[in-house]
Amino acid sequence: MVKGLLGRKTGMTQIFSDNGEVIPVTVISVGPCVVTQIRTIENDGYAAVQLGYEEVPARKLTKPQQGHLKGAGLLVRHLREFEAEDILGHNVGDVVHVDMFQVGQRVDISGTTKGRGFAGVVKRHGFRGGSRTHGQSDRLRAPGSIGGGNSPGKVWKGQRMAGRMGGKRRTVQNLEVVRIFPDRNLLLVRGAVPGPRNGLLQIRKAVKVGK
Repeated sequence: MVKGLLGRKTGMTQIFSDNGEVIPVTVISVGPCVVTQIRTIENDGYAAVQLGYEEVPARKLTKPQQGHLKGAGLLVRHLREFEAEDILGHNVGDVVHVDMFQVGQRVDISGTTKGRGFAGVVKRHGFRGGSRTHGQSDRLRAPGSIGGGNSPGKVWKGQRMAGRMGGKRRTVQNLEVVRIFPDRNLLLVRGAVPGPRNGLLQIRKAVKVGK
């Protein structure tokens, strides 16, 4: 069985457990995903299953993309590769649904964080800024010194400064699957996941369970 699926973040809410505990959950619309290609060690040097997600009309894809997806019988927007426990157990055109996951299972979820644009050091790195005392009325959100003029006489690579914030790929590990609604292709996981509403996500079986 393939070890992951693609989906989109629907939003966050809260549910109640059987003992009355309030659980914050993220609702994810997962799959269905179609197998578009099988990667084998003989042909590709590694083993994986390529999945396609989100059906689109032919006019949204180029001719080479349509040719690649011809065998799957479905035109999709997104393609990603996942490991599989048994490569031979999958065929091009097979459809994988959200019910491959189980309640209580741990998953790793990857997505692209919200883009915040150009941000200063207070917002980007949590600097406290300078004081407004002794005539310093414009230093409240300033970074302060970024390096000595004589020693080291330069700005070190990696120095925390203002710059572009967000828009990076991030993974949250070991999230618990709380509920599954196979008829609606919905997966509820405990906690937050990266990205905005409707952001593309990769949901994979956790690799650090019990660690």
